Amino acid sequence: MNITWLDQLLQTLQALLAGFGVPEASRPVGALMLLYLFVTLAALIFVVCLWRISRRPGAAPGRREAAAPSPSSPAGACADSEMAATAVAGAPLADTVLDRLRAGLGKTRASLVTRLDGLFREHSGFSRELMDELEEILITSDFGMPTTAALIACLQERFSGADPTSAEVYQALKYEVAGRLRQIDAPGTSPEGSLQVIMVVGVNGVGKTTTIGKLASRFVSEGKKVLLGAGDTFRAAAADQLDIWSKRAGADLVRHSEGGDPAAVAYDAIKAAIGRKSDILILDTAGRLHTKANLMEELKKIRRVLGRELAGAPHQTLLVVDATTGQNALAQARLFSEAVAIDGIVLTKLDGTAKGGIVVAISSDLQIPVRYI
Repeated sequence: MNITWLDQLLQTLQALLAGFGVPEASRPVGALMLLYLFVTLAALIFVVCLWRISRRPGAAPGRREAAAPSPSSPAGACADSEMAATAVAGAPLADTVLDRLRAGLGKTRASLVTRLDGLFREHSGFSRELMDELEEILITSDFGMPTTAALIACLQERFSGADPTSAEVYQALKYEVAGRLRQIDAPGTSPEGSLQVIMVVGVNGVGKTTTIGKLASRFVSEGKKVLLGAGDTFRAAAADQLDIWSKRAGADLVRHSEGGDPAAVAYDAIKAAIGRKSDILILDTAGRLHTKANLMEELKKIRRVLGRELAGAPHQTLLVVDATTGQNALAQARLFSEAVAIDGIVLTKLDGTAKGGIVVAISSDLQIPVRYI
């Protein structure tokens, strides 16, 4: 067997060791150890590559489809039992969208879904012990007490006097949750061909300006003419940040000097949007604590200005909340909704928390749909 190449490799390694000052007597053993190390490392890299290939979307059979729940009754009410069998079935999302969601929401899936899977594997049927453990999982996943109690009550009502399998109970839970995630009402719209006005509100630091930039990019990519209003005149460089987003997205921008009147920005922005025949106006607002009454009154003033200049405006008011704040996000949504009519929630940083139940809590308790994550 010709192993000349191996001899040459060992000689090369010995020469390398000589360059590092290794004694001549130790070089043959050292060369063999280096060769063993290189081979082991190459084998490890090969195994890791194979594993990563096997983990790629579509590599394994049985890809799950996205849940597409059927319309449900108002939040808090139980779902129609006749529809339970098809509740979590539906057309699959586009692969890229579904894969990005799975990757981005990995923490939530690893925590909530894995715990639920384990719970329903451990129990063989419907029992008080199962309901107690389920209640604990839902509460610690930020579903909140009202939503958790409603889900447990619906399961108990559905299976009263029955002897279901744990798989059937799990399927019913999925349906009840899916029903609460349905949009309660259709988004507000302006007449066909007229200006659509969207006002974005929320406390400091939740991601309002970044959300506006992403929405603007999305609408521009759909062929819409978009104008942004820099209504956050209090935060340092807020208008500058929105200016960068507007340029990235290809949208127009109306701004005033720092410290100006936000309602004046709203007035100029909607006048400019009408004059330039824009399709969509997105108005940023200053971050404010939901507990400060005077600041909440300012939001009402902005709404009045928009409504005076264009009937029905704002056609949507989106509240941006930070998912990592847990039940405080629910409190924010409740108080903002009382001050200004909220049409939808934008839930940011959901990929940074393992407690994804806040999505269900907001939709269920307040009957406000989560429009974007």
